[in-house]
Amino acid sequence: MSDAEPQAESHEWSGEARSGEPRPQVPGAAESWSGDAGAATSGAGAAGAAASGAGDAGARAAAEAQAAERLERAVRAAEQALIEFEIAVETFRVEVENFSRLHHQRLGPMYSRLDELDALIAEAVAARTGDPEDMRRAREARGLVQPMPGVEELFHGWIDSEGLSPEAAAMLTEQPVQPPPRVRPSEEARRIYRELARKAHPDLAEEEAERERRGAFIVRVNAAYAAGDEETLRALAEEWEAGPPPPERRASRSEELYARLEWLAERKEMLAAVAAELESSAIGAMIKMAPEDPDGLLDEIAEQLLAQAAEKEARLAELVR
Repeated sequence: MSDAEPQAESHEWSGEARSGEPRPQVPGAAESWSGDAGAATSGAGAAGAAASGAGDAGARAAAEAQAAERLERAVRAAEQALIEFEIAVETFRVEVENFSRLHHQRLGPMYSRLDELDALIAEAVAARTGDPEDMRRAREARGLVQPMPGVEELFHGWIDSEGLSPEAAAMLTEQPVQPPPRVRPSEEARRIYRELARKAHPDLAEEEAERERRGAFIVRVNAAYAAGDEETLRALAEEWEAGPPPPERRASRSEELYARLEWLAERKEMLAAVAAELESSAIGAMIKMAPEDPDGLLDEIAEQLLAQAAEKEARLAELVR
């Protein structure tokens, strides 16, 4: 990552995704959750108080049933809003991860070349002047250059122990080069993923065993989606449809429903923290700068780095003449 990484801004994820589908606005889901749950909870409390003051056992039972029903609706609304929120966070996480891979594959060798040029320039200056301060700067600049052995894995073959690979060299000299592989879920993969997440999400389960079963299944769904594997997602959809139906929800007491609302609130806060971390990351900020064409942003950065490399090459040539 460059030392000139963009500063992240804190706002909703908006804009059209590369597939053309609007990215879900995560804060909206959270607000919907809090509004529905809060209104229903408040109404349930009022209904319970009215029943307590009535003194009639039948009226109290009816009021309690009404309170439980309102709480049940609050839980359902909170569950659905939380699932939509988590889908949005996971979608953006995959987008950040894929863009980060492209960024490192495409621009990593350029950053390494600039570091190497800085070190060579500092060493050339120190050799000319013999000044202790210049020599110190040269040592520091050389220390910033990444060690060459073993970096093949880091740069996915774009740079090796001998220096820049032919692909990286071609890119630095503006010659045609094979682009790095892209891993982006297709529109169909995105559709299947959303359907599976809504049907099989662990948050829809109240029993621990069912939650664990759903959790293990969603892990496989997320892995297939991150890899853009549409075929596996289709197979997982068929597997879910053929599997055991989710157990019917039993009537829950008001205390249990309140506890579930509290659990959902904690889950929402955890996801909000994950979302904030993604948005504040350098890659997340870059995506927000150009949500409709992040590849175009990479092209712009590459042009800037090429210009910087050309300037440093010229400076080094003057020093070693």
